[in-house]
Amino acid sequence: MTRLRVKRVAESIRTEVADILAKEMKDPRLGFATVTDVEVSGDLRHVKIFVSVMGDETQVSDTMAELESAQGFIRSEIGKRIRLRYTPEITFRHDTSIEHGARVFQLLQEIQNEEGGRE
Repeated sequence: MTRLRVKRVAESIRTEVADILAKEMKDPRLGFATVTDVEVSGDLRHVKIFVSVMGDETQVSDTMAELESAQGFIRSEIGKRIRLRYTPEITFRHDTSIEHGARVFQLLQEIQNEEGGRE
């Protein structure tokens, strides 16, 4: 597979999974989850979907458990929406990059406030 094709498939899967999470899944255990990134293997048979979840550890673990239990449904929906020879196997990963960025921003704000207080 060319890298361009893999990249296009990854973007299509990201868009479709975000749509499925927003419109198709109605489970209250599914918290505020956002698809941040998708990695597709070169043969298009395996997909890692990175999801950012806002909330405390309990909400994160509940959301990730719900996503794991809904893998089959999400995989079948992807198979219906995207024409591929094989519907890829899906794994979900919790993405902490947004929380990490917020923490860095908070630290920078604290440093800026300390600098302003010294002058």
